[in-house]
Amino acid sequence: MKASQQPTKGNRAVLYLRVSTARQAEHDVSIPDQKRQGEAYCASRGFELVETFVEAGASAMNDRRPEFQRMIEEGTTKPSPFDVVVVHSFSRFFRDHFELEFYVRKLAKNGVKLVSITQEMGDDPMHVMMRQIMALFDEYQSKENAKHVLRAMNENARQGFWNGALPPIGYRIVAAEQRGSKTKKKLEIDPLHADTVRLIYRLFLVGDGLSGPKGVKAIATYLNENRIFTRDGGRWGLAQVHAVLTRTTYIGEHRFNTRSHKDRARKPDEEVVVMAVPPLIERDIFDAVQAKLKSRNPMVVPPRVTTSPVLLTGICFCADCAGAMTLRTGRGCTGRDYRYYTCSTKARQGKTGCKGRSIPMRKLDDLVAGHIEKRLLQPERLERILASVLDRRQERTERRREHIAELNRRITETDQRLNRLYDAIEAGIADLNDAALKDRVAGLVAIRDQARADAERAQAALDNATNRSITPEMVQTFAEEARRRIRLPDGGYRRDHLRALAQRVEVADKEVRIMGSRSTLLQTLAAVSSVESARLGVQSSVLKWRARRDSNS
Repeated sequence: MKASQQPTKGNRAVLYLRVSTARQAEHDVSIPDQKRQGEAYCASRGFELVETFVEAGASAMNDRRPEFQRMIEEGTTKPSPFDVVVVHSFSRFFRDHFELEFYVRKLAKNGVKLVSITQEMGDDPMHVMMRQIMALFDEYQSKENAKHVLRAMNENARQGFWNGALPPIGYRIVAAEQRGSKTKKKLEIDPLHADTVRLIYRLFLVGDGLSGPKGVKAIATYLNENRIFTRDGGRWGLAQVHAVLTRTTYIGEHRFNTRSHKDRARKPDEEVVVMAVPPLIERDIFDAVQAKLKSRNPMVVPPRVTTSPVLLTGICFCADCAGAMTLRTGRGCTGRDYRYYTCSTKARQGKTGCKGRSIPMRKLDDLVAGHIEKRLLQPERLERILASVLDRRQERTERRREHIAELNRRITETDQRLNRLYDAIEAGIADLNDAALKDRVAGLVAIRDQARADAERAQAALDNATNRSITPEMVQTFAEEARRRIRLPDGGYRRDHLRALAQRVEVADKEVRIMGSRSTLLQTLAAVSSVESARLGVQSSVLKWRARRDSNS
């Protein structure tokens, strides 16, 4: 009977039914039993049941429950459409003793009473105290259960098993093993979307071969313009691209229990569990991306570092204190201006911070650029530096072939499923006007089209990589062109070109150490298909191509 039928005032009751998890609700564990007992209780007490509020899969530790709020809103309106709220136990209503009392009193002010089927209480002070004590025990039990559940989930993650929720794009959930009635699950690389993740990293570091490295916004625009969709077929946004670029899952280290489920506050590192998963991105590439993101963060690096015309701003450091070497200017007695790279620690703190050093800007610029020209940009040295990286590149080529085969298998399977559905429609077994069938067909078509687009893109990338294999002639051409392009007509240097080859310069008393990334060097070399289209972007990784520290003592 609905509230609008207005039964006799004083015996109008509503049922509030709740289960803690969606799984309980889906498996019909608790709701039907609560409803049966509640209806029997109302019949035995002579209550007229006017409405039932069902909360499937909601915690009782807070009031963020739609049906609960609707019930409270109705119960506090004047006049109230009901007089009694019936619950199986007080823990179904609330597991926080303060909140329980707050809402009990709020309803009582409007003449509405809360009663429990299994914990009958009176209104005298002793029974009120007993209800409060039971609420305290319910709250304690809830928190203890939460601790035990979290402990079990942490251990599950340590063993490499997935605890639930949607996996990061590029991964899918698969059954790993059976333990009793429970199926333990793990993550594996999803060939349908793995290449999209790799593409995002490649665009960020080296670009698409037609332009330089792209920022987060430019990557989102590129993906959307080229109809490379998210997992659910949607458009990419800045937050999604940034999450892909910063998630450690892609190097095989999924971080579990990073935030509190209550207020989403970040937990300390000692509480975070690292779960091993198959890596999708190589660690040196991931590290290069993180360094580049950090170098672009205006909260970490001032904008003047990325916009300054000074050649080594932001990458030049004192070898003693690791402080930045910043530009200092002065004027001599002859009226001539002088420009120096000076240790910023000494400039701020004096000799107590660092003994410091200064070096004329022109001298250090010439030294760094000259070394790169004469030592690094020599074909023989480039081939030695890139040898190990080229081996890994061959392994990636083999993995890409396997990836394409998996995508083609997915396309074939999806086409077969679609054909079976079409046959059923033609035979009259299924109705195309059925909404569920329409959604199923649309979903399969989206999966097939996405797989087909990914396969075509992966094949094109494989063909492109095969056609542009790194040959001695290509290394020779690249070295000559890079040496030419690093120079400006007036004798200066192109800042972005130099930074594609060197990402950190450390100045000591008797040597200058220049550092760069092998993988970045290879990506820069592989990203160009001809001398005319070569564009060197500003990179920010710190892995050393000067592995033996022999370049310019």
